[in-house]
Amino acid sequence: MATALSEEELDNEDYYSLLNVRREASSEELKAAYRRLCMLYHPDKHRDPELKSQAERLFNLVHQAYEVLSDPQTRAIYDIYGKRGLEMEGWEVVERRRTPAEIREEFERLQREREERRLQQRTNPKGTISVGIDATDLFDRYEEEYEDVSGSGFPQIEINKMHISQSIEAPLTATDTAILSGSLSTQNGNGGGSINFALRRVTSAKGWGELEFGAGDLQGPLFGLKLFRNLTPRCFVTTNCALQFSSRGIRPGLTTVLARNLDRNTVGYLQWRWGIQSAMNTSIVRDTKTSHFTVALQLGIPHSFALISYQHKFQDDDQTRVKGSLKAGFFGTVVEYGAERKISRHSVLGAAVSVGVPQGVSLKVKLNRASQTYFFPVHLTDQLLPSAVFYATVGPLVVYFALHRLVIKPYLRAQKEKELEKQRESTATDILQKKQEAEAAVRLMQESVRRIIEAEESRMGLIIVNAWYGKFVNDKSKKSEKVKVIDVTVPLQCLVKDSKLILTEASKAGLPGFYDPCVGEEKNLKVLYQFRGVLHQVMALDNEALRIPKQSHRIDTDG
Repeated sequence: MATALSEEELDNEDYYSLLNVRREASSEELKAAYRRLCMLYHPDKHRDPELKSQAERLFNLVHQAYEVLSDPQTRAIYDIYGKRGLEMEGWEVVERRRTPAEIREEFERLQREREERRLQQRTNPKGTISVGIDATDLFDRYEEEYEDVSGSGFPQIEINKMHISQSIEAPLTATDTAILSGSLSTQNGNGGGSINFALRRVTSAKGWGELEFGAGDLQGPLFGLKLFRNLTPRCFVTTNCALQFSSRGIRPGLTTVLARNLDRNTVGYLQWRWGIQSAMNTSIVRDTKTSHFTVALQLGIPHSFALISYQHKFQDDDQTRVKGSLKAGFFGTVVEYGAERKISRHSVLGAAVSVGVPQGVSLKVKLNRASQTYFFPVHLTDQLLPSAVFYATVGPLVVYFALHRLVIKPYLRAQKEKELEKQRESTATDILQKKQEAEAAVRLMQESVRRIIEAEESRMGLIIVNAWYGKFVNDKSKKSEKVKVIDVTVPLQCLVKDSKLILTEASKAGLPGFYDPCVGEEKNLKVLYQFRGVLHQVMALDNEALRIPKQSHRIDTDG
C-alpha cells in the first residue's frame, strides 16, 4: 500500500509543524497528534481512487514524521542538524542503543571527518586597499599674487600614498593552517613591499602557536613566533617574539598581552612592548548588544597617550553605528566622530571626521565588502578651520543620502526581486506539489470538518468563519504590491478540538492543508472566528504561536 517518499519531499517538511506540536512535545503529545492525523488521512477510509491515493501520500508523510520524532536517537539528530543530518553518510553505523548525548557526539565526529575532506578546497582571503588623498588645497589656498601661476585656478588634489595588502589561509589539517600574505606601499614617490609566510598549529583546546617568516625590499628577513594560551576560563595571554634583520643589525622585539574577562561583556588588557617603540598599555573594553566602550592609557617611547571612545549600536536592519573618541598625548589631541551603516548584505560603509592639534582636519571613508576593506583617508587641512570641519561632516551625509535614495535603494530592491524570482523558479515544482497536497488534504478534511462544525454549533463553540494565510498589504505606500493569500478556513477548523485552536511557534506553511503562497516574503495568518455567537478577529505572524479563542480578539460591535 505504501509508496516511498522522495528525498526532496522529506527535506522540505518541518516535522513539528506537520504534526502541529511544540519542539518540546512529550511522547504522549506526539502520539495524540499522530493518531489524529492518521484518522484523517488513513487510506482505508476513502473509497474514491483519487482521494485514496492522495490520502496514502499524506499518511506516509505523517508516518515518516512520527517515526523520526518518536525515536529519541533520530529526534536528537533532527533537533540539532535537521533532516540533512539523518541523511549524512556514516549515520547508519551509529549504534541504536546509544543515548541522545552519545549520538550527538558520534554525529559530530562524522561531521568533522567530512569537514576535513573539504579543507583542501577552503581559503580565507582577506585584503586591504588604502589610498591616501591630499586635499589641503581646497582650504589652504595660495594668496592672490600667486594666482597667475599655471594651473593655480583649480584646487590640486593628489594621491600621496597607497597601501595594498592581501592574505590567504590554506588549512592543511584540522589543526594546521598555512597563511601567505603580502603588501605593497608607496608614499610621495617612494615605496616597497614585503611577503610573509606563517604556519599555525592548534596545540590543544587551550592554545595555539604560529611560526612566521618574512622578507621585504626595505627591510631584511623577519623571523617571528606567536603563542596563545588560555590560562583560566576567564584569562588568556598572547606573546609575540620577532627578530628583524637589517643593515643596522638584528632588531629584536617582544610583545605580551594579558587579558581577563572582568564580567560577561567586559575585558581588561595589559600589554608590554619591548624593542621598537617600547611601551606599556592598559585598556578596558566593554562590548554589549547596544554599545562598545573603550578606555586606554599608554606610557611609552616615543608616544604616551590616553584614549576614551564610545560606539552606540542601533538595533535596526541596517546595523547603524555612531561613534566618537578623544585621544590626547605627547603628539597632541585628536577628536574623532563618525558613523557606519550596512548598505547591502555583504557591505558596510563608514565615515569619520578627525579633528586634531597639530594634525588638522581629515575625513576617513571606509568600505568593508565581505573580507575586503577599502580605506580612503582624505587630509583636508593642517589647521583647525571651521569650514573644513563643516564640509567634512555635512558633505558625506548629503552624498550618502543622495546615493542611498537614487542608487543603493533601487539596486537593493532590484536585487531582492531578482533573488525572490530565482527562489520562486527553483521551488516552483515543489510549491506546485505542495499546493496539490494541500488541496488534497482539504478534500480529505471535508467530512471531519462537517462533524466538527456540528459539534461546535451544538455547544456555541468555536467556528472558523474565514481564514487567510499569506502576504497582506496594509501599507498605503505599497499599493502596487499584490496580495498573495490562500483560504485556510477548512484546515484551521479541522484543527479545532474542544472549542480550542492551538498553533505552535513554527511556520504555518507546514500545517496540513497549508502551503507557501509567496516564497521568501513575509506572511501572516488572519482569522475571523465566532465563539459563543460573537465574532472575533486576529492576525498572527507566520512563526508566532496562536491560541484562540481570546477575549482580546473580540470585535467591538459598538465601535
